[in-house]
Amino acid sequence: MIRHAKSSWEFDLPDEKRPLNQRGLRDADLVGKELKTLVESIDKVLCSPAERAHSTAKIVLRHLNIPDNVFNLESRLYDFGGSLVIDVIKNCDDSVDTLMIFGHNHAFTSIANFYGSESIDNVPTAGVVVIQFDVEKWKNINVGKTLLKIYPKSLR
Repeated sequence: MIRHAKSSWEFDLPDEKRPLNQRGLRDADLVGKELKTLVESIDKVLCSPAERAHSTAKIVLRHLNIPDNVFNLESRLYDFGGSLVIDVIKNCDDSVDTLMIFGHNHAFTSIANFYGSESIDNVPTAGVVVIQFDVEKWKNINVGKTLLKIYPKSLR
């Protein structure tokens, strides 16, 4: 899970149209560079259609060797509570071994705490949380193991 990078409140726009601010652009780039050293392969990438999430995804993914055909916008990831995000994850095709999602808080912090093995106060903007599940089918996920947390502040 990757939370969108810091967005701008400078413009009078609907929430889903807000762009990244300068710090967000830099943090997304830092996270992408860091993930390049850690990510071997991603089978599927799903992203909230909100501008700030989509922009974050484009910046991060340009650092990774991920084919365009594994990327999709998913409207249910524009969710702040988490139930729609979980629905997306649990309905993921079982041929997908590694799923990357770009979305929002408070959904991502809630999911990280409910399904991960570590307590997280807050997944910050451009924060990454990787959880491994020992299941054959996505619909059967339950508490997994938190493998990795990357926060931009520690990369600056």
